[in-house]
Amino acid sequence: MRLLSDFRILLLALWLGAACFFSFAVAPSAFAVLPTREAAGSIVNRTLMILNYSGIVISLILLASSYLSGRNFNRIWLWIERILMLVMTAACAFGQFVIGIKLQNIRAEANRPIEELALDDPLRMSFTEWHGHSVKVLVTAMICALIAFFLIARRARNFENQTKTNAEYN
Repeated sequence: MRLLSDFRILLLALWLGAACFFSFAVAPSAFAVLPTREAAGSIVNRTLMILNYSGIVISLILLASSYLSGRNFNRIWLWIERILMLVMTAACAFGQFVIGIKLQNIRAEANRPIEELALDDPLRMSFTEWHGHSVKVLVTAMICALIAFFLIARRARNFENQTKTNAEYN
């Protein structure tokens, strides 16, 4: 049980750390340092794709493993954790397969860098709107991961305390 909980916490911590690093370091740095916004966007796009795919895989692993680790625990908290993992999966999938594709289609339709379009151009406005949705979806996945992290850690701590208490009585 302890090893499984530690592994689950590690997976969430790795993904959450990567998501934070992407949000607060990679994306802003790419746009600040690279010579064109198009080049920065390509790097951010590729990194976000990796983050989304890994979020889908990790949340599905955590969802499946919750059925192995959840036998003697409060069912409500366990189902909350599972719902959080489903929302994280959906957010990463929606971000990749809906929003990502929509942004790619807008770029292709524009047939030039988005920043070259007029501010009131419908394509640029649509791109800005979908980019905002992308940020919201990633933040949603990050919040779900953070809450699930604390739920899993709490459950592991409670299990450890319960094991110690049982050992003292025997």
